[in-house]
Amino acid sequence: MAGMLYSLVALGFVLIFKASGVFNFAQGAMVLFAALAMARFSEWLSASGVGSAWMVNVIAFAMAAVVMFAVAWLIERLVLRQLVNQEGTTLLMATLGITYFLEGLGQSLFGSDIYKIDIGMPKEPVMAFESVFEGGILINQEDLIAALIAAVLVAALSLFFQKTGTGRALRAVADDHQAAQSIGIPLNRIWVIVWCVAGVVALVAGMIWGSKLGVQFSLATVALRALPVVILGGLTSVPGAIIGGLIIGVGEKLSEVFLGPYVGGGIEIWFAYVLALLFLLVRPQGLFGEKIIDRV
Repeated sequence: MAGMLYSLVALGFVLIFKASGVFNFAQGAMVLFAALAMARFSEWLSASGVGSAWMVNVIAFAMAAVVMFAVAWLIERLVLRQLVNQEGTTLLMATLGITYFLEGLGQSLFGSDIYKIDIGMPKEPVMAFESVFEGGILINQEDLIAALIAAVLVAALSLFFQKTGTGRALRAVADDHQAAQSIGIPLNRIWVIVWCVAGVVALVAGMIWGSKLGVQFSLATVALRALPVVILGGLTSVPGAIIGGLIIGVGEKLSEVFLGPYVGGGIEIWFAYVLALLFLLVRPQGLFGEKIIDRV
């Protein structure tokens, strides 16, 4: 479950970097803001007696998606449009500013309480493969559904980038902003699209995280936990975000169980960063990232 949650957050990093070359530090704040919006909308709709719990969740998700589209449009209009063709460091600092703004705005609009999102995912574990392994394997149904949701997102996004004209335009903008503009690709529209898609991905991540652990302001720090994932999987690879998340999620839990007793515990806190550091030394582009070749 931890690996899938890291993967969904890392997807937002990959999408925006792949399409705009911007490393978006605001992705964690977007997850928090989206989760807060859906939690409060669900709460308000339930109190007003709109209908069944399923209907409430659908309407709340749609309303939160509209909010994230509006956030994406405002980010492009007020921030990114003013910074076209600027240095990467300038854009990175702009996303840091967006992070703090979204955290403050979320607290002002939705409050600072801890909220729970109930989207109806089964939480009871089931036993599987009892005929294969002695005692079987205990599988959390909620974890399985989260994995399926992530797989569907990855498949859809991969098709979007590879098979659609907009997806190819996104990749062209990522390669060279000025060259893409020179052949008529509208940079502003492309950035709005990719931030909207990243907003929906953040909403899905926040929805699953809120269902599992509750919606609280510590969600904004999830971006820091997803950084080793994008380093491991590759900043330009959508499937790499999922594979990297699974490796990090499973690795940190196994290391805590099997190595923790020998070093006094706490491995889970730093395991992902050490693994990311090793990959930076050996394969800086990550498992599935595009290798950068400089010709002189």
